[in-house]
Amino acid sequence: MIVVATADFEVYHGAVNELRDRGTEFTTIEPDEELPDRATVVVTGDDHADAFTGVTTIVADPDDPRRAVDQALAAVRGDGGRTIIGVDPGRRPGIAVLTGETVVAAFQVPLGDAVDVIQREAGDAPSPVVRIGDGSRLESAKLVNELDTVRVELVDETGTTPYLGTGSRGMGDVLAAVNIARLEGEVVDDREIEPTEGEIQVIKDRSRERSEHNRAIDEVLARRVAAGELTVDEALSEHRGAGSDSAPESTETDDSSDS
Repeated sequence: MIVVATADFEVYHGAVNELRDRGTEFTTIEPDEELPDRATVVVTGDDHADAFTGVTTIVADPDDPRRAVDQALAAVRGDGGRTIIGVDPGRRPGIAVLTGETVVAAFQVPLGDAVDVIQREAGDAPSPVVRIGDGSRLESAKLVNELDTVRVELVDETGTTPYLGTGSRGMGDVLAAVNIARLEGEVVDDREIEPTEGEIQVIKDRSRERSEHNRAIDEVLARRVAAGELTVDEALSEHRGAGSDSAPESTETDDSSDS
């Protein structure tokens, strides 16, 4: 059983609220009280980090009680506590955080925010690993290349997207991320991708959709977007700065031929 034993007001309320939200059995005591017989894990603050013997002690950060509760639950279940983060890449990647075999958090965020989320979740976890699906080549390459402080594995994501029944719309990417997290992949430090003509055209089309003047960026800028050097918005800004938006873009084609 988990015991919350702390005199720190913020740690107490943060941990208790997280445990209640999870529907977890726990109890609370004062730090100087005797532990219950069933106690196996204690969540406490810095002031009492060494006060408890014979049980696993988790020292909670008052600004991040969820991480302490994740660690406490992993200790109770005997999962080993390793943090594995699965990522289903795309323009809005699905991200699943597993501690042992338990899913403890899930996200779906814009691609530009994904690295920050992943790094935050890896945090101070012991030996974390990030497993990224090998689909959506450009987006997965961007993630692999920017995650340079954590072990990254590239996973064959074939078959990881589940069938979605009624009422489950929007869950596919996150569920795929869970499945990706449970598959071992190839350890990679970087991923170099030569974008296809089709991928370049998709980027141009996206830039046209976001442009105030219905103008697409040129191929040079599109390739920089594909390489992760620029976002579409940054490429549009450079495009405007070069004066491209001020001149009309020709959409005519010359169909004449010599006779």
